[in-house]
Amino acid sequence: MKQCSLLIVNGTGRESPPRKALEHRGFRVTELKEWPADDVVLDAQVVIVVLRSVDAICMLAARMRAKPRFGRRVLVALLPAVTAADRRMAIGAGFDDVVGESRGMRMLIACILRLLRARPEHRCFLPRRAA
Repeated sequence: MKQCSLLIVNGTGRESPPRKALEHRGFRVTELKEWPADDVVLDAQVVIVVLRSVDAICMLAARMRAKPRFGRRVLVALLPAVTAADRRMAIGAGFDDVVGESRGMRMLIACILRLLRARPEHRCFLPRRAA
C-alpha cells in the first residue's frame, strides 16, 4: 500500500493554505501553479483545485474529469467562501465537494478522509503522527 498523495492546483497566485496542514496530517503533497499534465494527475488519489471565485468551477471539473484515466479520484474545490448554491452547482458539475477556506483545514481534511473511505480502490495510508 502506498502513502496517500494529493495534488493541489493553485493558479490563484497566493500561498496555498492547506499544504502544510495536509503534510502534517501525513499526505504526500504536490503543488502546481499551472494546469497539470496527465501523468502528474495519475500519481494522486486526491486533486484539490484552489479557486478565486466560483465562476469557472463548472469548466474546471469537466476538464479534470476528462483527463485520461482520471477515474474516481477525489476532486475537491477550495474557495474563499462557499454558499449552499455554489456547493450544489460545483457538485453537479463534477466536483466531489467544495470547501471554503474560512471553514478551516480540519474541515478540508475531514472531507478528504470521508471521500477516500468511500473509494476503497485507492488503498492508500497516512503515516502515524508522533505524539
